[in-house]
Amino acid sequence: MGLYDKYILPRVLEFGMSRPQVMRERPRALAEARGEVLEIGFGTGLNLASYPPAVERLVVADPVEMLAPRVAQRIAAAKIPVSIERADAAVLPFDAGRFDCVVSTWTLCTIPRVAQSLAEIRRVLKPSGRFLFLEHGLSQNPRTADWQHRLDRLHGFFTGGCHVNREIDQLVAGAGLAIERVDRFNLAGVPGYMAPHYLGAAIVA
Repeated sequence: MGLYDKYILPRVLEFGMSRPQVMRERPRALAEARGEVLEIGFGTGLNLASYPPAVERLVVADPVEMLAPRVAQRIAAAKIPVSIERADAAVLPFDAGRFDCVVSTWTLCTIPRVAQSLAEIRRVLKPSGRFLFLEHGLSQNPRTADWQHRLDRLHGFFTGGCHVNREIDQLVAGAGLAIERVDRFNLAGVPGYMAPHYLGAAIVA
C-alpha cells in the first residue's frame, strides 16, 4: 500500500462519504436490516448511526483498516455490538447460512472480484435473509454511460480502484440473488458521472 492509499485516500473518502446528501441515504438503505448483520466494506464506520433497532449484532468484513482512532470512537458510540474481521469479501470466513442480513453501501464499485464476492454474500445469508445494497454504477442514460466508460480507469486510479460503470442490479442477479426492489436515482451534488445510484434489496433465489 502506497503513501497515497494509506494516508490521503482514507481522508478523501471520509470527506466524500460523510457529505450530507450521502448521509441522508444511509437510513433509507438500512431500514430493513435486522438480526445479525454482516456489513461488507466497513470503511470508517459511517453506517453505524443509521442501523435500526431491529439489528442485534453487526459483523463487519473489510481487508483494510482506515482512520483507526475515528473508527474506534464510532464503534464505542454504537448502540449495537460490533466485531471486525479483516477479510476479503471474495473469501468470507463465515459459515453458510449464518446472517439474517448482509449490507453493502458504496462497496461493490471497488471490490476486485465482485462476482465471487456476491456469491459469497449469497452463501452466508440465511434462506430467509436479505441483501441490502446502496451503490453507484452505470447510468441508464446512454450519454452519461459513455462518459462513465471513458472516465472509469482515471477515476479508479485516484479512488483506490473504484469503478463507475458497473451494472449493480445485473451483478446482484447474476450471483443467484433475486432482486425484490431497486430504486434508480441520481444523487445530487456529485459529478454527473458518479450520480447514478442503485438502492435495493435482494433475497436468496
